[in-house]
Amino acid sequence: MVLGASATWSLITATVHEGRPEGVLLAVLAVAAGYAAGRICGALLPVAAPCAGALAGIGLAVAVPHLAPGPQIVAPLGHAGATAALLTLCAGATCCAAWAAESPPLRFAMGTLAVGITVTAAALGSTSGFVTCTAVLLCSLAAGRMHSRGLGIAGLALVAALVAGLTWAVAGNALPEGLTTSLEGQLTQHRIQLWQDALHLAHRNAALGVGPERFGELSTTATRTLFSDGKPHSAVLQQAAEQGVVGVVLLGASLCWVLHALWRSPRPTPVVLTAGAALTALAAIAAVSNALSFTAVSVGAGLLAGLATARPLAEESPPQKVDVRPRGDRLTP
Repeated sequence: MVLGASATWSLITATVHEGRPEGVLLAVLAVAAGYAAGRICGALLPVAAPCAGALAGIGLAVAVPHLAPGPQIVAPLGHAGATAALLTLCAGATCCAAWAAESPPLRFAMGTLAVGITVTAAALGSTSGFVTCTAVLLCSLAAGRMHSRGLGIAGLALVAALVAGLTWAVAGNALPEGLTTSLEGQLTQHRIQLWQDALHLAHRNAALGVGPERFGELSTTATRTLFSDGKPHSAVLQQAAEQGVVGVVLLGASLCWVLHALWRSPRPTPVVLTAGAALTALAAIAAVSNALSFTAVSVGAGLLAGLATARPLAEESPPQKVDVRPRGDRLTP
């Protein structure tokens, strides 16, 4: 229902403002397809499927650095957020495979692969990817000691909300001057100017936004940039600018739906919380980048969510107990 509402609302706002909803529809389709594939593969191969997905993601990040065919826009912000997001999802999938494995050697191999993904992020020059992969590894280790997944899920939701709120506060100059100056050095002035343009457009068109894919036409900063991708490099602010308040609510509802599905998942708590940590890290990256504009990232997010919420077939049919007592010892009616 949430994904359907997101697709429908993008069509409505596009019709009103002559926008282009193709990107939103493709992202919704990618998440849905990834989620369905994850549920199926997770039921059949709860260990091999996330491992294979992680290896495919690493191969894509190494072999296709831009994560998309065609002309590439690398300046001034580029695709660093998408690379970090993809590597983070790979690390989360590998950790899930480690927790799902029953034999200690296989679990050790999966853990080693997760560490290798983190090192790969550093080797590719993705500082944010290295940080988020490390955070996922640490959260996965901590998940093994947690018995209440509800508390962990609530904590992840709080982290995602804080990052989104911080992004909004930076765009609105609501932070102390010293903190804002420090963040500008990390985020770059260009990115913050894009955020301010998005917030300005959101204030002017709070109900319906300006229409999907129209930010690049109306943003002063984007139009002054020689090689602009037309994105504000923040999923929250892009939704606010292009689809209004309802778009932001639907984006938040999508994350809440994923976390709720993880909370109700039949998989072990370490698997659930590890996947939740990786998806929360993705939400944090998307709040300050254009990561969700890449189909590979959307598919990976849906795939990881599906793998972590699948019910393995081996658990659906518990083995029947066979009575091996001599016939004379059995109770008969």
